[in-house]
Amino acid sequence: MNSNLLRKVIAIGALSATFGIAATTISTTTVAAAPVVSATVAQLPQFGDSGPEVVRLQEAIVARGFSIKGGVTGAYSKATRSALKSLQKVAGFKATGTLDDKTAKFLGLAQVSALSASTLPAVGSTGDAVWSVQQALINSGFSVKGGADGRFGLATTIALGKFQSAKGLPVTKVVDDATAIALGILTAPKQVVAAVAKTVVVAPAVAAPVAAAVVAPAVVAPVAAPTAMTFETLPARGQSGELVRALQNALIANGVVVKGGADGIFGVATTVAITNFQAARGLNQSKVLDINTAIALALIPSLESLGLPTLQVFPMQGLCGFTDTWGQARSEGRSHEGTDVIGARGLALYATNDGVISKVSTGGRNGGNAIYLKLPNGTYFYYAHLDSFAPGMAAGVPVKAGQIIGYVGSTGNTETPHLHFEVHPFGGAAVNPYAILKAVDACHVTDVLPQP
Repeated sequence: MNSNLLRKVIAIGALSATFGIAATTISTTTVAAAPVVSATVAQLPQFGDSGPEVVRLQEAIVARGFSIKGGVTGAYSKATRSALKSLQKVAGFKATGTLDDKTAKFLGLAQVSALSASTLPAVGSTGDAVWSVQQALINSGFSVKGGADGRFGLATTIALGKFQSAKGLPVTKVVDDATAIALGILTAPKQVVAAVAKTVVVAPAVAAPVAAAVVAPAVVAPVAAPTAMTFETLPARGQSGELVRALQNALIANGVVVKGGADGIFGVATTVAITNFQAARGLNQSKVLDINTAIALALIPSLESLGLPTLQVFPMQGLCGFTDTWGQARSEGRSHEGTDVIGARGLALYATNDGVISKVSTGGRNGGNAIYLKLPNGTYFYYAHLDSFAPGMAAGVPVKAGQIIGYVGSTGNTETPHLHFEVHPFGGAAVNPYAILKAVDACHVTDVLPQP
């Protein structure tokens, strides 16, 4: 999803921040920081165009899990426009098939902004400055759960901590000056470095703001698909590229034969190898690269390492279905902060973990009948649109994982029976629950679970 150009620019920023710092004694003189620059988008390719910029667009679409008929060709054809429409629809944007500024930012094709020291974003902030931090992290190879969405929450905090640890910086989990400089989004201060053995003074050049590095689209080289896999970019059958090759190499490294080797093509041989690996590890033999299999192959981090809760039980009886609708537009300017699990009215809803019912509400304008399940560490799950509650459900009632707490309905601001499910780690802001649910997906289980 990320171009070599952006990687190089960020690397330049990091090198400028550390150039010549091999001496023992260092004194620093700070110059005025660069002014804030709004996130900008270079000239965007349009329908009918061809060339490297179209390649970047196509690779970004594929990296988000959408297939393009004919593959990455470098031509903005009807197939590319159709795939882009599908992506825009899922992302909650207007499905035009045109690469507008909003979609370009979502795909990581916009230029990362230069910031000033006084406007570095903090937890709870939103906007272009947050987007720039998130995209710079992604460009540096550190995934941000949910992508660069312009909202500074738990996912961004976790990614910052990982970046700081990898770069040998103090793990503050905030965007401090040193972190911003290493990310290439803040101009490095002018430094005077005095060596102990020598009195030579070295004055490195000030790092150029990332946004200032503008290269005409015609000279941007095509880039390979990213090798850093995320929950959102798990490759599927029919795809090809570096993510598939990474999967195949991981299978081979775990002693599983992939007929034909790591050829980067996800076909029958890779499907068979995944199934064999799942059987050997005692995993659900889904025959696809699901989240649990990817974690077992060390292709993506575990939920626990990201500070996200693990569900003991899927929250709903099957048959059901769900997709990643996080961030989609809702009425009154709201954005969707959960996952909608669609199923028939009256299906059982289960407590996902051992915990206590912290709140039961009825008649909510948006959520209708709702129930809250809280864990000992403060994490809570919000279930909305219930048709009714299970007998005895009230605030303070302890429940066991798998226990029925209510039934699917369509109360509140909806007409379709479904469960709106939210996850709030440690009692904080909601995080995208899609991966958390996908890890225990049991929509195929139609029998009611045995009750504790």
